[in-house]
Order: sequence, then C-alpha cells, then structure tokens
Amino acid sequence: MIDVLVIDDSAYNRVTLSRILESHRGIRVVGTAVNGEDGIKQVLRHNPDVVTLDLEMPVLDGFAFLRWIMANRPLPVIAVSSKSSDRSVFKALELGAIDFIAKPGGRVSPRLTEIEKDLVAKVLQTVDVRIENVRRRVEEDEARAVEAPRIAGVCAGIDLVAIGSSTGGPPALQHIFQNLAPLPIPFVVAQHMPPSFTRLFAERVNRLSEFEVREAANGERLEPGTVYIAPGGVQMEIERTGEGLRARVLPAKPSELYAPSVDRLFATASAACGNRLVAVVLTGMGDDGSKALREVKERGGRTIAESEESAIIFGMPAAAIKTGAVDEIVPLSDIAAALHRLCTH
Repeated sequence: MIDVLVIDDSAYNRVTLSRILESHRGIRVVGTAVNGEDGIKQVLRHNPDVVTLDLEMPVLDGFAFLRWIMANRPLPVIAVSSKSSDRSVFKALELGAIDFIAKPGGRVSPRLTEIEKDLVAKVLQTVDVRIENVRRRVEEDEARAVEAPRIAGVCAGIDLVAIGSSTGGPPALQHIFQNLAPLPIPFVVAQHMPPSFTRLFAERVNRLSEFEVREAANGERLEPGTVYIAPGGVQMEIERTGEGLRARVLPAKPSELYAPSVDRLFATASAACGNRLVAVVLTGMGDDGSKALREVKERGGRTIAESEESAIIFGMPAAAIKTGAVDEIVPLSDIAAALHRLCTH
C-alpha cells in the first residue's frame, strides 16, 4: 500500500481527491490537511509515503511546506495546482515537488474527477522516485553561485542537440541550461508535459538562462543558440531543408503513448543530422527515447544518459543504457560540461 496525505484548503477537494485515490486498491489516504502548517503536523503524525499538495493556501502555503519537507522529512510531493497557479508549478518543482497536475476548472471544481487516471498513475510511480536525489538537486541548485556570462566555444561537427525527459525533467533541464554557455547550435527538447505548460516552462527557462528558449512552432527554422521546447500534447519532428533544420509540429496519433515523444524527436533528428547529432536522455518513467537512441548511435551520433546517481526516476536512462547505445553516463551536475565538450571539440 502507498500511504498518501492530501493537503488542500478546500473541503470539497480534500474529499474528492481522497475518494479518487482510495478507489485504487494499492493506495490508502492516511490523512488530510487544510494548509501547510496542518500538513507538517499530519506528516509527523502519519509518516505518509506521498503528499498531494495544493499551492495556494492560507496560513502556510505549498511553497513553505515544500521548503520544510525537503529540509526535514524528504518524501515525494505531487503539486495539485489550480489553473491560476500554472506558472507556480515550476517553482514547486524547483523546490522539490516531483510532478504536478492542474485542477480542471479552478481551485474548487466539480470537474476534479477528470484528473483521476493521471493522479493515480503519478502516485503509483512514486515507488520509483529516488528522493535522496531530489533533495541533493535542490541543495545543489540553492548553493549554485550566480556566474558571469561565459563565452562559448565554436562548435565542431555538431548541428543539433536533442534532449528527452519526463518526471523530474523540468528542474533538470533548467539546471542544464543555467550551467551551459549558449552554443552556436540549436537545442530541441521533448519533455512529457501537458499542453500550455510547455510554453510557460519555456518562458521560465528563457528568463533564468542565457539561452533564448521558446515553444517550437510548426515550420520554424532552428536557429543557433536557441532552445525549442516541443509543445505538450503533440509531436515534434526535425527535418533538413535547403535552408537548414526546421521543426515540424504534428497532431499526436491516438495510438501514441507519449506526446511529445522522445523516440519520435530523436529518430527524425538522427535522420536529419546523422553523425552531427548529440542526443541526451534525462530522468523519467518508462523507456521513451531508448528505441531511437539506437538509430542515433548507428548513424554515428553521440549519446548521453543521466546516471542513477542523480536521476529522480531512473527508468528512461536505464532503458537507454540497456540498449548499449549510450556513450556517456553522467550525473546531472556534469551534463552541461559534457555537452560543451562534445560540441566544441
């Protein structure tokens, strides 16, 4: 059984979320709390395995709760945020939440049952979360000194860097781009994320890094020094034209498990760039990216997987490593340096 604590200032939300979770026989709600202060008391009383956390609450909000929990009793936290808090979920991920779900229809919504499948799936996957890696990443990011802008080297033989990630990916991607000097090549990213959130995430990383970061548009030419985030809920492919590399944004097929798909991004990027591609697999559940990584390797591209030492969930990197197509296995803290070395030497 996975023991869950539900924290939300709405009585309706607490009852509905508890009912949703307990409908699954592998999940048990051991307590509820009305705000962050009450949540701390309930954590100490019930010692849950997972917390679902509202962010906007009186007395002590979700962000203050996250700071306390990561410092004193680290455990997996899933932010269940209202639409008005869309931008706040990335701050919650930065503070240690492992994932998030948006409440449909606002803070108190009769449509809350629409998130049942997603919420249950995210709670069940917490059994694979390496919470010690979450805490270490938060501590490292808090300790990271603000550096002066760096001068990037000239790229040698690389046309594109493609990155794939899922659970734990947003703070990992933010970490990489904050620690990497802009390079004169484009970057493309497939992060498993709902529609609209990919644009908000791109805007956030754009503000916090030296890169120009934006959500990709169909037919857009890929420019050097720019990061293109695949829009949530659709597929992104890469094609080479007479004018250079371009992004194609296409509807997802009903049969496709992931949208955006890392495999689809890697496969088309490999076909377009051959041995002038670097592909990176970061933290996440499942095996998305591992199939196409073989194609990248067969065409002479370079491949990197995040190590177990830092991955929040080691599923995607582990699946990639098992293919035998990974050149380098490195912790998150070293990925920016590895990319700089591969792209400038």
